Formats: sequence, structure tokens, C-alpha cells
Amino acid sequence: MGHREDLLEGAKRCLLEKGYARTTARDIVAASGTNLASIGYHYGSKEALLNLAFIKVTEEWGDLLTDGPDGGAAGEDVTRAPLDQFRETWERVIGSYEQTRSVWQLQMEVISRLDTDPELQKALAGPQREGRNGLAENMLGIDPETDPEKARVAGLFCQALLAGVMVQWMMDRDSAPSAQDLTDGLKVVLEGRGQ
Repeated sequence: MGHREDLLEGAKRCLLEKGYARTTARDIVAASGTNLASIGYHYGSKEALLNLAFIKVTEEWGDLLTDGPDGGAAGEDVTRAPLDQFRETWERVIGSYEQTRSVWQLQMEVISRLDTDPELQKALAGPQREGRNGLAENMLGIDPETDPEKARVAGLFCQALLAGVMVQWMMDRDSAPSAQDLTDGLKVVLEGRGQ
């Protein structure tokens, strides 16, 4: 690996260990075995590097969660019922909590920074849209290429649900929803008041 890749890997490690606000350029240099000048040369600024590192950490977390039971992408098995796919995906998300808690914490920290950091907000706009499409496909089996509007609104729903589940798991895991709770809740919503 060259300095560019080393810096990105070092920044990812620092984000997961220290968080966004507490990571300094010197931390990144120490973690990557590079030098301070490399950050500016390859990324323009520490913030640009951290923004990219955050996107990569989030993508890697998403890739971890999209592996279906047979090792393929969760959206590949078209024979599964939509509610089964929804529940199985949530089982992977919630089941990963202990292993990926630092990613969840980092995401909450970054969300809290968005109002005061326009560059971070701008850097995340495109990946957020892509993430919504991925959620729609993996949680509900909706192909964004075939039905982009359906994927968009389903992705918005899944993304809102994901953020809420993360907060609940971080605040009180004993009362946080399980995959089955979320699936049962969705059934209740779909059934309405039983009219």
C-alpha cells in the first residue's frame, strides 16, 4: 500500500477507536506510519480524509450486513417472502451490535455534527442516497434499477427505522427491539386498525 491507502486505513482505525471529533492529524499519521504532509497532499485536509474514511467504514459495515444466509447478497434470493427477508436482515443488523458497536457510536457522533459541518453534510449526501437504495434492496428486496421511486421511499423508511433502532440499542439494549419485534410491528402497521 502507498501513503494514500495507509492514511485511509489509519483514519478508519482512528475513527473507530477515538471518534470523529477526537481524531487528530497526528493520530492518523501515527496509525498509518506516514507523515503530516501526506494528508494534505493526498486528501487536501484532515476533514476530507475523515469524511472519506467515515464513508468507507459505513460501506464496510453495510457489506458485512448484506451477506445472506447462503453467503450471497440478501437481495439475491427472490423466493423469500418479503417479511422473512426483512426479519433476516434485521437479525444480521441487530446480531452485529456487539461486533460493530464502535461503528454505531461513530454514526451517532457524525449525525450530531451535520448541522455545524457543511462539508461533512455535503460529503455524505450522495452516499446516503446510495445507502437508502441498498437498504430497500437488502431489507425489502426492491430493485432500485427496476423501480427507483419505490426503492427511494422504501429506503427512506428503512433508513429512519435503522437510525431509531440504533438509538434504542445504544440507550437501553434490554428493551430495544428484536428483529421479530420489528417484523411484528411492521405487520401491525400494514394491517392498520383491523378495518
